[in-house]
Amino acid sequence: MSTSSLENKSRWPVWLCWLAMVLDGFDLVVLGTVIPTLIKSHELGFDAVGATFAATISLVGVGLGALFIAPLSDRFGRRNLLVACVAWFSVFTIAVVFAPNVALFSTFRLLAGLGLGACLPAALAYMNDYAPAGTAGKSTTRTMTGYHVGAVATAFLALMVIPSWRTMFVVGGLAGLALVPFLWFKLPETLPPVHHHPEAAKAEAAAAPAEERASFRDLARKPYPLIAAGVAVASFMGLLLVYGLNTWLPQLMASAGYGLNAGLALLLVLNVGAVVGLLIAGVLADRHGTKKIVLLWFGLSAVFLAALSIQIQNEIVLYAAVFVTGVFVFSSQVLVYAWVSQLFPVRLRGTALGFAAGVGRLGAILGPAVTGALVAAGIAYPWGFYVFAAAAVLAVLALAFVPQTVAAVSRTGAGVGRQ
Repeated sequence: MSTSSLENKSRWPVWLCWLAMVLDGFDLVVLGTVIPTLIKSHELGFDAVGATFAATISLVGVGLGALFIAPLSDRFGRRNLLVACVAWFSVFTIAVVFAPNVALFSTFRLLAGLGLGACLPAALAYMNDYAPAGTAGKSTTRTMTGYHVGAVATAFLALMVIPSWRTMFVVGGLAGLALVPFLWFKLPETLPPVHHHPEAAKAEAAAAPAEERASFRDLARKPYPLIAAGVAVASFMGLLLVYGLNTWLPQLMASAGYGLNAGLALLLVLNVGAVVGLLIAGVLADRHGTKKIVLLWFGLSAVFLAALSIQIQNEIVLYAAVFVTGVFVFSSQVLVYAWVSQLFPVRLRGTALGFAAGVGRLGAILGPAVTGALVAAGIAYPWGFYVFAAAAVLAVLALAFVPQTVAAVSRTGAGVGRQ
């Protein structure tokens, strides 16, 4: 592929991968917007138990997709997997509309999650293959702004169409189906890492084994186990924070004595802060090193989450505190993805990102569950914020032991995986 050809096509991958992340953002909040209506109306037989099951099984599907389908992008190509996963997710999202009961509703959500779970790692791997050298942080964080833009847009859509909950899934599914032909026709067939990373490509070609079918077994081989363990713990804690806060912040604020409408507005402010944080974090990570910035970001997340346990009387100060918390909390997890893209070689990138996202989804399941237990026990405020702050501290401790680059721990491996 010629350089001029790359330049002509460069905008399409950026926007298409960003739009794939918008779909992920849709999925982050869509159940939260429709569950109150389903429980109140008892439609399809929904009650609190059924809603909890549907929410949990959705996240299980996304986690399984990240762990077991995303690695296929290393084997069959990012483009093919992205097209297939977006199409799959869209079909089963529309199928939810026709579910006659809670069981089938949950089954369709599980199946949709399989496709969606693989989208994020495949899209991020594609962007990092495609990005110029030295821009992994910026490429990852800018792509992930779509995640929070999607969440905010879906929340606004819900305000307009709820209680017509089926409309939410129709719009989400049709949006995905509309994206499919663009992915098919506008994404380059082959990725251009050689043009952007010539030295890395040569080193990788020399060091890679003859059999290059990437799998999770590769992550257990030296020098990767320590890196994989640190990334797994950080991703678990990072997504525990993202999903825990997005699910329970309005309730936590209500428990603290703030109004429910204030809680919903604060959730919106939190996600706006996330977009701003992503744009800042990527630039700083490329300039000062991803490890330094991700440790700082998780550390500041812990400080600001703990600070939210203090009741703030001034409304402007409260909104500012939540905004700044959003700046650090959500981009911390995305910086982990950016770092994974730098630590692992191109042939393992999709597998490593799938592993990070998949393990992280376990935190996404646990976060809302733990916070929900605190709410049920009547101690969500202030203990919910203490739990979130502790999770951020654990992420700092886990990542402190991960080297800046793979080459730093693999002198005998000819710098395998150094980007």
